[in-house]
Amino acid sequence: MAQKEEAAAAAAPASQNGEDLENLEDPEKLKELIELPPFEIVTGRRFGERLPVNFFKFQFRNVEYSSGRNKTFLCYVVEAQSKGGQVQATRGYLEDEHAAAHAEEAFFNTIMPTFDPALRYIVTWYVSSSPCAACADRIIKTLNKTKNLRLLILVGRLFMWEEPEIQAALRKLKEAGCKLRIMKPQDFEYVWQNFVEQEEGESKAFEPWEDIQENFLYYEEKLADILK
Repeated sequence: MAQKEEAAAAAAPASQNGEDLENLEDPEKLKELIELPPFEIVTGRRFGERLPVNFFKFQFRNVEYSSGRNKTFLCYVVEAQSKGGQVQATRGYLEDEHAAAHAEEAFFNTIMPTFDPALRYIVTWYVSSSPCAACADRIIKTLNKTKNLRLLILVGRLFMWEEPEIQAALRKLKEAGCKLRIMKPQDFEYVWQNFVEQEEGESKAFEPWEDIQENFLYYEEKLADILK
């Protein structure tokens, strides 16, 4: 994982992609977001660190058209179960830039090496968008060779879901035993409460955006059509 100082430096140029959503109705503001230059930094976050509020509001919003959202954020919960039934849970988040290593790859490269082969792992990902074909292939290979791993992926949006290659990759994920579903409003609230920065000493209630339920139903229908 990157050190805290490195993470802070990396977040500086990326912060403009986490603009608050309140003014996205402004054509000029939206134009600025869409025309942002690509990120150059891949950042890993350490345990205990949380996702900046503006990143969550922009990157996780389940919009139909995701222009300007050229990063993927992956929040994870890892439950390690011993043979005696004891469970130890850890959580954190990773972010990526599509031009470099993806967040899914980062999880396998930085988090999974710490797994104990003697334990059973139930892993849940809350991801801003669904995996690309290459990441889906990596997930499938990992599940096939890691028999003590069960993976549930909840996604805010479907990435390039109209592409045949992506549709085939999502179906292969299902066939490999990966559970894949669209994030419900309650899931966004869970991410807000457990992964997003809160003001010190107080926890601000999650405020759903206007079309959160409508967009969830939209993507849920698309995913069901792809996986049937």
